[in-house]
Amino acid sequence: MHHFDEPVYMISIVAKILDIHPQTLRQYERENLVSPSRSDGRIRLYSQRDIEKIKTILRLTREVGVNLAGVDVVMRLKVKMEAMEQEMLELRSEIARMRCSSGVPPEKSLVTTRSIYEMVIFENDLSK
Repeated sequence: MHHFDEPVYMISIVAKILDIHPQTLRQYERENLVSPSRSDGRIRLYSQRDIEKIKTILRLTREVGVNLAGVDVVMRLKVKMEAMEQEMLELRSEIARMRCSSGVPPEKSLVTTRSIYEMVIFENDLSK
């Protein structure tokens, strides 16, 4: 069994697995929708992750009717959403950790600052 990100499938195998023409895979690469690795002999090698991404592209184009430009937008938004979800999880974890480790709950803590202003008034002698 290969790792999910390990590039092991040649273009002909991927085309056969997904029942599409190899030229379709080349088109997806030209449109920067998928970026297969290359062997030393410049042969395209796809990982299981690449295959899953291509399945998503096929679903969007065939079932939803999205064109390739739209697919690009959807895929970019998906990546951004996943990053934001990960960031939210990290922030929630940090908040929980801070609540557990703090002696005083943040909502009950009070921080005050005092400022002292001194005022000096100079009188101008306008008669001179």
